[in-house]
Amino acid sequence: MKVAVATDGNMVSQHFGHCKSYTIAEVEDSKVIGKTLIDSPGHEPGFLPVFLAEKGVSCIIAGGMGNRAQGLFAEKGIIVVVGASGLVDQVLDRFVNDRLETGENICDH
Repeated sequence: MKVAVATDGNMVSQHFGHCKSYTIAEVEDSKVIGKTLIDSPGHEPGFLPVFLAEKGVSCIIAGGMGNRAQGLFAEKGIIVVVGASGLVDQVLDRFVNDRLETGENICDH
C-alpha cells in the first residue's frame, strides 16, 4: 500500500492542495518500509487525484480537503483521511498502527 501525506517541511499540511510536497510512504505489514518526498506539481483542480493514482497511492492524509477533491479521489479509489495534524513520521506511524486520531476537516470549500 502507498500512502501520500500532504507535507509542509516535516509537518502534515493543513490543506492538501496548497502543500509544498507529498511524502509517499510504502506500507507493508503495518510498517513503513520506505518513504519518498516529491514536490507538489501545483494545485490544478482534478489533477492531483490522477497524479497520485499514477504513483500507486491508495490513501491520502491531510489536514483538510474540499468536498470536490474528496469526490475526485474517491473516483480513483483513493481513501481520504482529513483532520490529521502533527509530524509526518508520527502521523504515518499512528496511521499504520490504527491509532491515528483526526480532528475536523479544516477545509470549508
